Amino acid sequence: MKYMLLVCTDVTGEGADLDVEPWVQDLDARGIRLMGERLRPASDATTIRVRGGEVLLSDGPFAETKEQIAGFDILECKDLDEAIEVAASHPMARNGQIEVRPFWTE
Repeated sequence: MKYMLLVCTDVTGEGADLDVEPWVQDLDARGIRLMGERLRPASDATTIRVRGGEVLLSDGPFAETKEQIAGFDILECKDLDEAIEVAASHPMARNGQIEVRPFWTE
């Protein structure tokens, strides 16, 4: 089953300098991590809404929050328990938080 890990940190970016490369290399070698990337800060985001047929753009994140998504990883795990185990081993889980979301399956 596929899961997305949303790697979240506070807006100060605390922990963004952690070395996640050993975690990435281990999961890539085991075939669990399918892909992942760091994301630019929320201040670089563009939010798009369509209202009344008009495209409305806003700079930065739409939601005001103390946390931002700093990156993501897509995993292939046997079940939620394995996905949670993998998420808990992510270095950013110590400074920020990791949200685990399953993909829809038909």
